[in-house]
Amino acid sequence: DISSPEAEYVDLLLNPERYTGYKGPDAWKIWNSIYEENCFKPQNVKRPLASGRGESHIYLTKWFMPIFFFSGVCVEKRAFYKLISGLHASINIHLSARYLLQDTWSEKKWGPNVTEFQQRFDEVITSGEGPRRLKNLYFLYLIELRALSKVLPFFQRPGFQLYTGNNSHDVETKNFLLEILHLAKSFPLHFDENSFFAGNQKEAAKLKEEFRLHFKNISKIMDCVGCFKCRLWGKLQTQGLGTALKILFSEKQIEKIPGSGPSYGFHLTRQEIVALFNAFGRL
Repeated sequence: DISSPEAEYVDLLLNPERYTGYKGPDAWKIWNSIYEENCFKPQNVKRPLASGRGESHIYLTKWFMPIFFFSGVCVEKRAFYKLISGLHASINIHLSARYLLQDTWSEKKWGPNVTEFQQRFDEVITSGEGPRRLKNLYFLYLIELRALSKVLPFFQRPGFQLYTGNNSHDVETKNFLLEILHLAKSFPLHFDENSFFAGNQKEAAKLKEEFRLHFKNISKIMDCVGCFKCRLWGKLQTQGLGTALKILFSEKQIEKIPGSGPSYGFHLTRQEIVALFNAFGRL
């Protein structure tokens, strides 16, 4: 909470996402809790996660539910699982790309760890699950890209300002931001979210609220991560995805945003804006 007296401002450039050596039973429980408590699944599926070879890193060797478990689960709930799986895959790739290769009293050295990447995405090692995880990552990318294309009216209002402490930089930064959003809008193969929540309006509203509560719970689970940088980037990317879904769920409100003046029907906080763009930048 940005208004909390305990809130901290963190320079993300000085605190890059990378594998810090955080592991152990507590680390394993984080993702296990995320899937177990928040991924919609048939009642007969008790534990979607297994600890693989006894590993307990913040990223796990196995984190999937077999496809046949999704029979009888609606398309929206399956999409939710794919998004969480895609987020998990994204974080795994980041940590494998910046792995702690050397940790001595005199030096810490980070670099790519191909073995770790293969253990999580190689088709043979993962019994065919690796490619599915990467497909879920691409699905996540399409969802967040779609959100960026939809939110353009909110940012292009004359009244929307970015405050960097320098007036000329404010204008330049906003122009760069709008350039990115126009580029996102020009993408020819956008995901069509109209098939989601297209049924009974009452049921759709209930399901949207479930989505919101699940993301809120995932953020709370991330608070339990013992590693500060892991917690920082985990919460940021979770909130970024949550913000993207908020945008997609608010299409009608965004369409009604006036060309000038305040936007009462739809609003993004500073924290949501930072999370949205940084999360997309990690994909």
